Amino acid sequence: MNAPIEFHDRMLSLGLARVSEAAALAAARFVGRGDEKAADQAAVDAMRTQLDMLDINGVVVIGEGERDEAPMLYIGEEVGTGNGPAVDIALDPLEGTTLTAKDMPNALTVIAMGPRGSMLHAPDVYMEKLAVGPGYRPDVVSLDMSPAERVHALSRAKSCNPSDITVCVLERPRHEDLIAELRSTGAAIRLISDGDVAGVIHCAEAEITGIDMYMGSGGAPEGVLAAAALKCMGGQIWGRLLFRNDDERARAARAGITDLNRVYTRDDMVRQDVIFAATGVTDGSILSGIRREVGWFTTETVLMRSKTGSVRRMTYRTPAK
Repeated sequence: MNAPIEFHDRMLSLGLARVSEAAALAAARFVGRGDEKAADQAAVDAMRTQLDMLDINGVVVIGEGERDEAPMLYIGEEVGTGNGPAVDIALDPLEGTTLTAKDMPNALTVIAMGPRGSMLHAPDVYMEKLAVGPGYRPDVVSLDMSPAERVHALSRAKSCNPSDITVCVLERPRHEDLIAELRSTGAAIRLISDGDVAGVIHCAEAEITGIDMYMGSGGAPEGVLAAAALKCMGGQIWGRLLFRNDDERARAARAGITDLNRVYTRDDMVRQDVIFAATGVTDGSILSGIRREVGWFTTETVLMRSKTGSVRRMTYRTPAK
């Protein structure tokens, strides 16, 4: 019996960056064109093609949906040449399809990779999320606290006033009460229209982004991707799955989840060392978007490894085709 092939994250990291870059370059042709589906499909096609060039025995654990909903990069799909290490892959070929179609900030291509069994197989349901950046004691805030209590707890940890705290929240009708309670504390709110992976990543670089905490509900798969980023950058995230009907509870059962009320920490969602790559499609507070010159495209990618805590920013210039 052959021994398992070791997951050499350093050797695979540059290949992962190429996957992210390819998806961003494909999506860039649809920036501002008003066609969300075409932008997403272009990113999916490019990401799938690049993944199959990697020497990995990969399985998509966070992807475009279940097999009957997504023809490509669906949950459970095998990718790679099959000759390398067994790995889990979490991806969002285009986080922010609406942002791309409208040429709004912070559209990204996102992908994470870890050893097989390293990532939570989150069903495609909502997740209540709470995140802060690095440097705080464990559980400085919690999902059991009210939104106001979280602001006050974080302000005490930072030795500042609640009015000095900025919270990132996805702008949705379901968050109206949350926003009102946060504002009652004096905290500032950064509302985002889409892209909650980027919203969580903002917390890890508060000195740059000005965002101290992320709060609210969004997609559970995006929660795992955000946890992978914080695993590399530092910071804490908590998530609790939210179920609206029996179909969503059945999705959780198919994913092997039995405790429907469990609160997942960062290290519950991402249990081993991972690598993470994201490339800007449109300009944002994390990454520059695709730059177009006559005959050329230029990308900016962030490439991270949790094993070393390294965060590398790379530009890539390629002829337009």
